[in-house]
Amino acid sequence: MGVIARRTALTAAVLGAGSAALAGCGSPLDPRGGGGGEIALTVATNAISGGKNADEAEWIERWVIPRFVARQREQGVDVRVDFLPSGVDDEQYKTKLALDLKAHAGPDIMSLDGIWVGEFAQAEYIKPLREVAGPDVADWAGWRQISAKVRALARFEGKLYGIPAGTDARVLYFHKPLFRRAQLPVDWQPGSWQDILDAARKLKRLQGVIPLQINAGTAMGEATTMQGVLPLLFGAGGRLAKGDRWYGDTPELRAVLGFYRDVYRSGLGDPKLQQEAKGRDKSFERFAEGSLGILAEGDYFWRDVISPETGIAPMKRRDNDVGYALIPARARHEATGGRDHVSLSGGAVHVLNPHTRHPRQAFELLTALHSAPALKARLGDAAMITERDDVNDAVLDKDPMLRFCADKALPVTTFRPPLAAYTAVSLALQEATARVVAGKSPESAAQAYRKELEEVLGGSDHIIG
Repeated sequence: MGVIARRTALTAAVLGAGSAALAGCGSPLDPRGGGGGEIALTVATNAISGGKNADEAEWIERWVIPRFVARQREQGVDVRVDFLPSGVDDEQYKTKLALDLKAHAGPDIMSLDGIWVGEFAQAEYIKPLREVAGPDVADWAGWRQISAKVRALARFEGKLYGIPAGTDARVLYFHKPLFRRAQLPVDWQPGSWQDILDAARKLKRLQGVIPLQINAGTAMGEATTMQGVLPLLFGAGGRLAKGDRWYGDTPELRAVLGFYRDVYRSGLGDPKLQQEAKGRDKSFERFAEGSLGILAEGDYFWRDVISPETGIAPMKRRDNDVGYALIPARARHEATGGRDHVSLSGGAVHVLNPHTRHPRQAFELLTALHSAPALKARLGDAAMITERDDVNDAVLDKDPMLRFCADKALPVTTFRPPLAAYTAVSLALQEATARVVAGKSPESAAQAYRKELEEVLGGSDHIIG
């Protein structure tokens, strides 16, 4: 895929938004001025008090900014920092940032989904941190607390564009009471795909129980790709992309689709759930009520879905009744890199505007957002996987499951390719699983996937396999 093709998705979004987006969100901001010696900085995330990601907005406005301004004044620097809230659809937020950056305007610091980093970099809307803030970027002590694996979320083509703002992990959850009834071990850790299928077959003997939920189809959206296809693909030793070339009809993809066939064509999973608009939510409910045995999901499921007090499908006995295990490779040592287990992670990245007039102070504010005290203040009594090892060490001991994710899943995790074509490729993968669930063979579904790639990428020159 050439430079023009790589930029197509973001450029089209910007051109398509045009004046309409500007009219809807206000004209591009240029907050980097300031008079009378005052330095003006702005921070933008898709969060707003009383609305979307309210806790993040309130933390930035009430904790981070006041302390940063006070610390700067102690150093003799007069700084004003404004938080620019948003509470819109992620694509609207993304387009607004792209429009502003294209106009050499916009906030000094902004939050991007990690999957957007490469797209924004290829469009030359953002630049590597060192180019914006200088070589002193490497001297920030916080880098020692962010592992190379997590830093990869903010890297593109070997260059670091920002600081990761937390991450997550994908694992297998299992319902311990159902496992006991099926005479399965409650310390279950499958070593292969066959172990998963064998456990599901034992669960199938239980009346009214769905043995296994591996997200499939387009109704599940990106959850199909993140929780299902990609962990399985990497577990089979496959890859999604190499540089700007995408893998098509490969033996590894056929193996993944073969696993979906084994699950949904033999009654180990419920194919109807994969076709319903709220099928994923229903799978959550069924797990919580004890009628679903094994579920592949992210740590979000533990924190926000089945949380005993605040979950949308709360489980009062969550800590006793829910087990968790690493996602195994297809067979021992078969995962990409010769590993035995896999996970998949995502997260946001905070980046600097390459046109900021105050790169030094902007970088200092960026690091303030990622200081250990700031992250601890944001979490309060809650536990969540952050980007910093020292913070994780301090807060995750109260939650063994999240500690498990940080210690066991993150070391074997992988991130999605941050390329413009990814969204379309992901949809094509979802459609491939839908075909298998509907009765097509893995071979025909893989062939159809490759044909869709040709349409998405404009030909076969950038397809491998």
